[in-house]
Amino acid sequence: MKAVVKIAGKQYIVSEKETLMVDLLPEGTKELDLDALLVIDGDKTTIGTPLIKGVKVKAKVVEPKVGGEKLRIIRYKSKKRVNTQTGHRQKYTKIEILSIK
Repeated sequence: MKAVVKIAGKQYIVSEKETLMVDLLPEGTKELDLDALLVIDGDKTTIGTPLIKGVKVKAKVVEPKVGGEKLRIIRYKSKKRVNTQTGHRQKYTKIEILSIK
């Protein structure tokens, strides 16, 4: 069984016992009760308008703050002796989907 849920403004396709990285959630969040937008159960697909009543997806936070990969941004202007290096590391929350009911 798979479901489409909305977490922090983005939609994810999830299944039970799956772990995924989502954008950083507020501190102190331990468990999530999410509403399903779409459910796929074998050949049967149920689409919500906008949510499916009676279907909840339960998830728990495994790691509250996980750093993503480091991005290096280099700006260079030829013949001007100008180069600038900056970096960015996005913060994520690692969650595990417990059940889809």
